[in-house]
Amino acid sequence: MESVEEIFQKAGAILKGHFLLASGVHSPTYWEKFQVLQFPSYTEQLCHIITTHFQKQGIQVVAGPTTGGIILAFEVARQLGVRGIFAEKEGNTERAFKRGFSISPGERVLIVDDILTSGNSIGEVMAAVTKQGGIVVGIGVLVDRSEQELEFGVPLFSCHRVLTPTYSPPDCPLCAAQIPLVKPGSSQSPPD
Repeated sequence: MESVEEIFQKAGAILKGHFLLASGVHSPTYWEKFQVLQFPSYTEQLCHIITTHFQKQGIQVVAGPTTGGIILAFEVARQLGVRGIFAEKEGNTERAFKRGFSISPGERVLIVDDILTSGNSIGEVMAAVTKQGGIVVGIGVLVDRSEQELEFGVPLFSCHRVLTPTYSPPDCPLCAAQIPLVKPGSSQSPPD
């Protein structure tokens, strides 16, 4: 099997430049997970790594944040033979299970996400799970690119760990060098 980084490279998913990440920080590297997730065979391979790690944890539900987490939650849940659901944004700082999704009190939940940088979306999904009485038993991500190890109070597993620098906008050397800033994702234009 190919390594995680090889899969991302073959899919053209490791971009270089000056990027505004969803967390608000800038980075010279962007991991465009949707370049990978468009290929079912790559998605299946990557999710199998997460599934194998958590298969003996008695997972009853797999939950992810919109948007990439929807695909990952579905595939990991399919491989584990359990339900896969997702939490959507509700306001600026919260996520909620909508569309009739629910978690029963005491259900064992695995949270999955694509690229971990700040941990904000994972924290929001954890809050949505615990609000319904679910028990988060672990977190699985494709790539952990956080600069410092993040603590969630449950086991965190990443298919791949890579240290990629990030900068607050006032301290960004890419801004100082006047390299155009790109906001990747659904809109490739720079921010206002």
